[in-house]
This record gives sequence, structure tokens and C-alpha cells, in this order.
Amino acid sequence: MYEDKQAWYYAFVRRDIEPLLPANAPRVLEVGCGGGGTLAWLKESGRAQWTAGVELSPEAAAVARTRVDQVHCGDADELLVNFPEDSFDLILCLDVLEHLVDPWATLGKIQALLRPGGRIIASLPNVRHHSVVLPLLFGGRWEYQEAGIMDRTHLRFFSRQGIASLISRAGLREIRALPTYRWGSWDKWKDLATLGLLRGLLAFQYLVLAERPGELERRPA
Repeated sequence: MYEDKQAWYYAFVRRDIEPLLPANAPRVLEVGCGGGGTLAWLKESGRAQWTAGVELSPEAAAVARTRVDQVHCGDADELLVNFPEDSFDLILCLDVLEHLVDPWATLGKIQALLRPGGRIIASLPNVRHHSVVLPLLFGGRWEYQEAGIMDRTHLRFFSRQGIASLISRAGLREIRALPTYRWGSWDKWKDLATLGLLRGLLAFQYLVLAERPGELERRPA
């Protein structure tokens, strides 16, 4: 169905976000929606009533249009203006922000599309993971790869603290952050055994839930 070499990525459904999902989010936007699998899942499960996506790949966007109510294909920064402010209950930015030249500015634009009290779920890789830090510390190696934290297409890198700062600078209030671990690794059990003290080195990625404050909270004193 896809000509893209990363077809598996575009077709993937991000069920790992389920612990952070609101029970009901009538209008959902996904920035970097791929083939629309996650949005279709949200609608089929009754969590969303209307869905929209922004996707850079024409091949993936063509597939997304078969299962998503509205899809715009192209650069996110240029296309976000097509949506009215205060119009979404939930916005997904999954493995997207690290690919952007200015994710701070883009997240600010995304925040403005949320209704007061609306939420964002984002996932970002953790640059403090031991697979990055230890080769740099002991071998002086900073080597890009085809996928993962050191993906060649990643333009920005974030630690847990950097993620918190990114969220805050966009005018959002962080509610929850979940560490995720490499499939098949012992990192999760190492994290439990060390009571979270080494989490910055063991978490491969963070899933973050953030909220746009209500109008009364945003109003200047």
C-alpha cells in the first residue's frame, strides 16, 4: 500500500498512549498522523467523534484520507493555520517534535489550537539514555543511525528536563510523564530495582500528557 521505505512506521497504531488518553475527546488532531492508524483506532473505540491529521508524506497522507475525516499533506508549520484556534480537545504529537527545526515555536502554535482545558500527548526520545551517553562518555562517539534516538532525521534532542521546559515554554501545564523502555531490554527492571534513581539513563522515551490552562488561569492578574 505504501511506497515509502518506512511503511511500517506510517501504519503503526500508538496503543502505548492509552494510559494518558481522556475518556472522551470529541475532536482530535494528530500532527504527523502517518497512515491514520492511531486516529482510526481512537474513533473506532469511541474516544473521538471527529479526527484530523497533518502528514508530510504524500503516500501516507493518501492512506490516511481513507480513515481520517480531514487530512492536510505538507509541512506542519504551514498547515496548522488551516485549523481554527480553540478547536480541538486532544492533539497528538508522537515522535514528531524532535524532527522539527523549531519545535518550541511549533508547539506554541499547536497549543493555540486546543480549547481551554484541552490536552496534548507527545512522545520524545530521551537523549540521556545509556545507549547515547555511554558511547559518548567513554568512546567519544556520537553516531547517527537509521532509527532510534540517534535517527538521522532528528534535528533536536531532549532530556527529561528539556522536555519539561519545552512543554512549559509553549504555555502548557504538564500533568504526567511516563518513561518507556526498549522492547526486549532489561531497562525497565533495572529502573524498578534502582527505585527510579537511574531513570534518566534507562528511559528510552517519554510519553507526556500536558494541558492548556483554562481561561481564568491564563488571564493576567
